[in-house]
Amino acid sequence: MIKKGLKYLIIFIFSFLLLSVLWVVVYKFLNPPVTTFMLYKYFNEEDYQISKKWIDIEKVDPGLLIAFIASEDQLYLEHSGFDIVAIKNAFEKNKKSDRIVGASTISQQVCKNVFLIPNKSFIRKGIEAYFTVLVEAIWGKKRIMEVYINIVELGPGVYGVNAAAQKYFNKPGEEINLNEGTLMAAALPNPILYDLANPSPKMFRKKNWILKQVYNLGGEKIILHWYE
Repeated sequence: MIKKGLKYLIIFIFSFLLLSVLWVVVYKFLNPPVTTFMLYKYFNEEDYQISKKWIDIEKVDPGLLIAFIASEDQLYLEHSGFDIVAIKNAFEKNKKSDRIVGASTISQQVCKNVFLIPNKSFIRKGIEAYFTVLVEAIWGKKRIMEVYINIVELGPGVYGVNAAAQKYFNKPGEEINLNEGTLMAAALPNPILYDLANPSPKMFRKKNWILKQVYNLGGEKIILHWYE
């Protein structure tokens, strides 16, 4: 029985590794038609509608990309998927406070939303870390960012900067500039609470903070090679 159980376990692990790598490789070249996060919300929330429209990264103002990096993951271009310093700081803060502080990088957020469902278990975090290593190795920073700006939720059922631009700014994603991009980024990490349709004073204060961080990081020039 033990040998049989081990055999099935080995087969399961091997199958999971093979299929997960294949899944990541496919999405390097094929844009995800839907994410597991979208499906989870669709089947678990009544009357939930999904609004999304893919936009290639080359069509987006580089200032918008830097706005998200400045807001969500300032070491994005330097780390290999994990911000160790942020993880340590979050761990120390969470020991002293009931309010849980996260330390997820953009790479981790992409993996969580594309491949997994919302869950706070250690097993899910472990699988998320595994997928993060895969996408960093197989996709690279540019592709990770391209997927991110197309699957990030920026309003109830509104996924990606293109859909958000059309809904909240009445223009296509190609026309969103740095100023509007920083306001989009200010809606994170809770776009339900921070409503782009009716930005609060707190959102505008965060927007101004993000704009300062953009310039502190060096502005859009740090990723202009993506557009060559």
